Amino acid sequence: MMLRLLAACTVLLLLVGCKPGSTTTELPPPVALNADAMGVFCGMNLMEHPGPKGQIITKSRLDPFWFSSVRDTVAFTRLPEQPRDIRAIYVSDMARAPSWDAPGETNWIEARKAVFVIGSRKQGGMGAAEAVPFGDHAAAEQFAATNGGRLVQFDEIPSDYVLGSEAPEAANEHDPSGVRTN
Repeated sequence: MMLRLLAACTVLLLLVGCKPGSTTTELPPPVALNADAMGVFCGMNLMEHPGPKGQIITKSRLDPFWFSSVRDTVAFTRLPEQPRDIRAIYVSDMARAPSWDAPGETNWIEARKAVFVIGSRKQGGMGAAEAVPFGDHAAAEQFAATNGGRLVQFDEIPSDYVLGSEAPEAANEHDPSGVRTN
């Protein structure tokens, strides 16, 4: 009797998991960068700025929130007044980018799967310190060897790095990694 009840419960759980519209962990796909993409914080067209970009897809909005830099993308997730219903965070995969000036329209990577170089000499789209994302660890290491900086995961990016207003050169005066130490 107990075995039959357990088997019935297992079948029910499997059926609920397969039901259309049920809650899944599947991420919505990224949106291709286009001429309509305007930065949340700067209000400017993303295609007019060099460096990696970001987009955040939420449950409560059809279009993504667009960001002219990855630094701004990460900052958005740390600000308490911003939406918390985030479904996906995508950033430009600079390992697959045509160039720094043309970071690509479709080479997105989910931010939590990327490795980031922070504290490099490269500045983001708005001329501030950047968190440069890569889908390939070796490409990130090569970038850091050429441009300085250190490798971190998404959750390891210091809040003061993305929320501060220092230029990369000023940040490098505090610590060679580019992260303020005070």
